[in-house]
Amino acid sequence: MTLIVRTVKDLRQHVRAWKAKGETVGVVPTMGALHEGHLSLARRARSECDRVITTIFVNPKQFNNADDLKKYPRTEEADAALLATVPVDLIFAPLPEEVYPEGFMTTVSVGGVSEPLEGRMRPGHFDGVATVVSKLFGMTMADYGYFGQKDWQQLQVVLRLVSDLNIPITIVGCETIREADGLAMSSRNVRLTEAGRTRAPVLFSAITTAADDIRAGQSDRMAIREAAEKIRAAGFERVEYIELRDAETLMPSDDPRRPRRMLAAAWLDGVRLIDNIPV
Repeated sequence: MTLIVRTVKDLRQHVRAWKAKGETVGVVPTMGALHEGHLSLARRARSECDRVITTIFVNPKQFNNADDLKKYPRTEEADAALLATVPVDLIFAPLPEEVYPEGFMTTVSVGGVSEPLEGRMRPGHFDGVATVVSKLFGMTMADYGYFGQKDWQQLQVVLRLVSDLNIPITIVGCETIREADGLAMSSRNVRLTEAGRTRAPVLFSAITTAADDIRAGQSDRMAIREAAEKIRAAGFERVEYIELRDAETLMPSDDPRRPRRMLAAAWLDGVRLIDNIPV
């Protein structure tokens, strides 16, 4: 059974022992409810680091909806069993009061890349992400941090955070893991109805077609409009956004000479799905 620790004191005791032997440490931050996407990050860390820590912490500061926080699945026992197959060396699963003790007053806020898209739709979300990630990096003293590209904007926020604050950790962005029909793996997918699950892959297929059309010379606006129409026609309740942005700055971009990313968010069965692809 994989070792589970709850306190920073116990965590650092293990990490210091590893580092005293010159071993490198990788961390995979998660909120639990693990799936193959998370495991792919842990396997990547396992292949590149001497020691691997996976954190499981449902971070209250990144939820701007109390009901969403309450509904978020907690499946630590199942998660630990999955991580044992990698295997990881340690699971850090602190209680909220360990991460945010009484009197906690600090918020880490990253400007620029955090402001559009998800930042606009979920005020305060990225402040919560930046704060907890800063704490987890400090708690684990990790040399490498592994994040999925499905949350592309989050990845850019973490990269900017680490660069701006000179945090001594290398961030590794890993490819999005998808189901056979293209749907990006997500802990939220289990909340889809059976009918919704059959419709959900349209989000990926629609933005993929739009990206192909843009590369072929179609106008960005027309390709995005057609993608939104396909998604709505498939039964999605609402398309929150489909936007073409500079891959690094997340500013609007019509310059095909720079790497660009198409990012999308839409609602299906009352579940908010996000995805993104390079253009």
